[in-house]
Amino acid sequence: MNLKHSPKGGAGRGLVLLLALLCLPLCLMAGKKDYMKDPKYLLGAVPEVNGIVTFQKSFTVTDKSEQQIYDVLHAYINNSIIGSAIHDKSLQYTRIISEDKAGGSVVARIEEYMVFSKVTFLQLDRTRFRYLLNAEVKGQKVNLTITQISYYYNEDMEGKNGIPYKAEEWITDKVAVNKKGTKLYPRSGKFRRMTVDRVQAIFEGIMDALSTMEVEEQVMTKKRKGIVEE
Repeated sequence: MNLKHSPKGGAGRGLVLLLALLCLPLCLMAGKKDYMKDPKYLLGAVPEVNGIVTFQKSFTVTDKSEQQIYDVLHAYINNSIIGSAIHDKSLQYTRIISEDKAGGSVVARIEEYMVFSKVTFLQLDRTRFRYLLNAEVKGQKVNLTITQISYYYNEDMEGKNGIPYKAEEWITDKVAVNKKGTKLYPRSGKFRRMTVDRVQAIFEGIMDALSTMEVEEQVMTKKRKGIVEE
């Protein structure tokens, strides 16, 4: 039978569509389960220093002077990290709070939106993500630190009545990973996953800005030149 010209064809297509819609939540749940048990986000993914959540990254730039490194670092923080946030007038706290060109340091306080899921403008699950970024250049060595992390979640349309969370009470191993260390807790897990990913993206972005990028054609992956990670 040629379904294309059969009345049953429309019903068949409708049935397929219905089944697809019914399966969608299962697909979303499967994706959720994948990251909930991903070792990348489990024990040790959120480091602490003296009880304070602190992400650190150190590397050496071998093909630039200290002054060149500082200039690129400062420009990237000011343009790519801060610049992308200050376009939103509701993000009021993003700015460089300290810079010492002679001493090779830049400190910025950042507030940006972290989006968990988006269906429509009115169906948007997101939080404000706030942190302190400290960058230091000593010779050719760069030390990056992200700390003082907090969130402001479930605010209303006016940006009020949200719930504040500190990273130490919300995304650490103790409160975000089950006792067996095998999966994340559902409520805080999404904050932990997105924080780990965002911090990695910041560190990777800074290293990319400071390195000469090459593309290996055979595997189509980026290869940094002039960067030695620790």
